[in-house]
Amino acid sequence: MYDVVIVGGGPGGYAAALYAHNFGLTVALVEKDSVGGTCLLRGCIPAKTWLQAAEVFTTVKNAAQFGVVSSEPTFDWSAGLARKNKIVAGLVGGLSGLLKQRKVDVISGFGRLDGPGRVIVTSGSGDEQIVEGNNIIIATGSTPRSIPGYDFDGVHIVSSDHALDWESRPERVAIIGGGIIGCEFASLLVDLGSEVHVFDILDRILPGVDTPAANELQKHLKRRGVTFNLGVSVQPPRIDDSGVTITWADKSVEVDVVLVAVGRAPLTERLGLETTGVAVDRGYVIADRETQLAAEPSVYAVGDVLAGVPGLAHGAFAEAIAAITHIATGATAPVNYLALPNVVYTHPEVAEVGLSEEKATELGYDVDVHDHSFIGVGRAQIIGQNKGTVRIVAEKNGPIIGASVVGPHAGEMIHELMYAVGWEALPEEAAAFIHAHPTLSEAVGETLLSSTGRSLH
Repeated sequence: MYDVVIVGGGPGGYAAALYAHNFGLTVALVEKDSVGGTCLLRGCIPAKTWLQAAEVFTTVKNAAQFGVVSSEPTFDWSAGLARKNKIVAGLVGGLSGLLKQRKVDVISGFGRLDGPGRVIVTSGSGDEQIVEGNNIIIATGSTPRSIPGYDFDGVHIVSSDHALDWESRPERVAIIGGGIIGCEFASLLVDLGSEVHVFDILDRILPGVDTPAANELQKHLKRRGVTFNLGVSVQPPRIDDSGVTITWADKSVEVDVVLVAVGRAPLTERLGLETTGVAVDRGYVIADRETQLAAEPSVYAVGDVLAGVPGLAHGAFAEAIAAITHIATGATAPVNYLALPNVVYTHPEVAEVGLSEEKATELGYDVDVHDHSFIGVGRAQIIGQNKGTVRIVAEKNGPIIGASVVGPHAGEMIHELMYAVGWEALPEEAAAFIHAHPTLSEAVGETLLSSTGRSLH
């Protein structure tokens, strides 16, 4: 009998397993694949490795502006794929070693709940074993969604899982979905020389992201060659020897492959949730936000399977900590979702935290909004990336409640603003601290000064 049995070895599952070590809990981790989950195997890590390769390629291609003269670079796709695989394998190996060091029993197979405290694990060969625990954590993650007429075949119609393992660069790509995954692939592929068409039924990209930030990214991607077809509904594709034809309204385009990036669905089918009393909403598990408890007695849920929370790996880490804290101590450690950063790893990057101006207004806040461009920031000019904006949303005569950054290294810069939102800092309090010169973060400092009503530059 284990203290905790975790079903799913992705960020939520392995984080829970690792954190349990702090309390001396005995843990079994059930995983049908390698540990690491979507993020490590088919999401965050491989996708960002490809995006980094595209950034390096673009930097070399534009090196002449820095006085570095070289021949026109070419991109070796197979070498990029090999590097991606090596990084993933190294991290999987490191994680496996860490789990072993923390005395976590990793059990290979598909886990199915069989009432509170019991998990039936079916191995690849069909053998079954019963694993019992005083507490169960559901952390089974998610899988790519498709749309009618676009069933994945791995060749002509692909998911992000397939695209991360393309053996060669597709010349012409249609991306259905202008969300985070779609935009990241659009940025990657256009920088490496592909013809890219993005389709979305909405009239904007990055739904849910601060509109000015999304518009800024769209402008940069369009300038680099991405064609956007927004507010349109695509018809089922026509596939023949010459490629795939996408039709919408009275228009059409022929491509080599269609990447469907319309979001992800929770992996809860055949999980046996009905044996536990866990409530679900369209497949998502409903859990208490304070404890992560999904059903009595002692069934918890974390990560992409959760209803009503952003599907982010670092969110799953925090949810895992909350679940283990409650299991071990009975205390709560709820996730502060308002202060949870969200990053889009395009070029330029987009990052945000807290409430956008639109969301804050919708919720009834009276807000002050201030922006500062990277155009005049010395460090941004030095690195040749001075496009983009920092935006801060503050309650009138009150604290900072949201922020966004579009520009170089936005994913790193957003954390300073994460603290401002999380600690409910007043603009004048945050603006009192001085940023080093020349740095990209000076754009944050300038925006904070503007938020006090006393700008500098």
